[in-house]
Amino acid sequence: MSPRIDVTHHGAAAAGGPLLFLERTRGVSLGEWVVVRQPGIADRRGQVIDAGEHATVVQLLDETVGLAPDRAEIILTGEVATTVVGRELLGRAFDGHGAPVDGLPAPVGEALRPIDGAPINPVRRARPRDFIETGISAIDAMNTLVRGQKLPIFSGPGLPGLEIAARIVEWARAPRHEPFAVVFAAVGITARETRDFLDRVRASGALPRTVLYLNQASHPAVERLHAPRLALTAAEHLAYECGLHVLVVIADMTHYCEALREIATAREEIPGRRGYPGYMYTDLASLYERAGIIQGKPGSITQIPILTMPDDDVTHPIPDLTGYITEGQIVLSRELHRRGVTPPIDVLPSLSRLMSGGIGEGRTRPEHREWSDQLYASYARGREARSMAAIVGESGLPAGDRRALAFAESFEQTFINQSGRRTIDETFAVGWQLLHTLPSDDLTRLSAATLAAHGTAS
Repeated sequence: MSPRIDVTHHGAAAAGGPLLFLERTRGVSLGEWVVVRQPGIADRRGQVIDAGEHATVVQLLDETVGLAPDRAEIILTGEVATTVVGRELLGRAFDGHGAPVDGLPAPVGEALRPIDGAPINPVRRARPRDFIETGISAIDAMNTLVRGQKLPIFSGPGLPGLEIAARIVEWARAPRHEPFAVVFAAVGITARETRDFLDRVRASGALPRTVLYLNQASHPAVERLHAPRLALTAAEHLAYECGLHVLVVIADMTHYCEALREIATAREEIPGRRGYPGYMYTDLASLYERAGIIQGKPGSITQIPILTMPDDDVTHPIPDLTGYITEGQIVLSRELHRRGVTPPIDVLPSLSRLMSGGIGEGRTRPEHREWSDQLYASYARGREARSMAAIVGESGLPAGDRRALAFAESFEQTFINQSGRRTIDETFAVGWQLLHTLPSDDLTRLSAATLAAHGTAS
């Protein structure tokens, strides 16, 4: 189909903040790019956020200072949002609109793709079977991330969700040295966080295998909706055309949902739960379901969306809907953070639903399942003992509960708490060292063969 000819409107019917309202518009597409032209000032960019025959709403992406909407030419270009993709993007940093922010020229790329890609057809999905080593023991050992999985991190206000995102971008590896890349989309972060993140990724040496899309809180709300889609479009080309295994990290999805609500309010849509649009589940699914492995295609896309739960409320619509779509969750603990445990991952409410398919012989260790089950069981007993000790005192606990209490303390301080990257072998070494402090009678989740192979305290 041939592209539509530009349609020019002379002056907006009304304006409100960054929004322009046009009347008598036909053949306009949602997401269509707009150019606003006025003599004496630079052209302004805009995008259609609501399209109709009688009225169309355009959100401006640039400054509105000096702009007189009633005298400006508003040009509907007929083009929807696209982005350049290709290996050339590795090592580059862009804003939420896809413009370079690293001082280098815009990339030529290998192709131009629309950013509103489709979710993967369920019947063409291949079963995820291999794990991705994040370098974080609480994830690799207890809630293993499997290639092709979408595993969100539930953070809270003041908790280091962005710090964990930075660690994963720096530390993540494919375990058998397969071609691997990370695409990171920052959504609604501050200018200081943007600078710190760029400096940190450069200093770590991870930049050559990384593509960064950095949307700041000061940028227009519609760009917060673009940044994850730009990242996923770049990742799809790297995975399914170039054969790379790509990890997409998006932080913070709460800012994305807030932008969705802001734009829905501007459209005067009927609000759903807590003011969010009723289609938020569908919108989130259109992002999350772009992760996976496609039969017959090389490469894969694994996704870690990070979100901040308002008031630490796991029933809030953002974590609630995310949990329905994704395959588990990693939960951060305010109590562990207060006690200086880093990263403060609470392994008990965390869950990786695909973990069993990515661990075991030929992938991690043959005893991985029963070993992690034992760590869970011993730690859970220690947490219960800690609650009981607050009532009766530690001296009032049975001997087995006192051992479990000491184990829980050691587990948090030496296993969950870590300052540097750990390989999966180093993670197993730390875990076995902890289990060796317990007598064999307490290790009820380990088989006799595993106990004989690794030995325990008497």
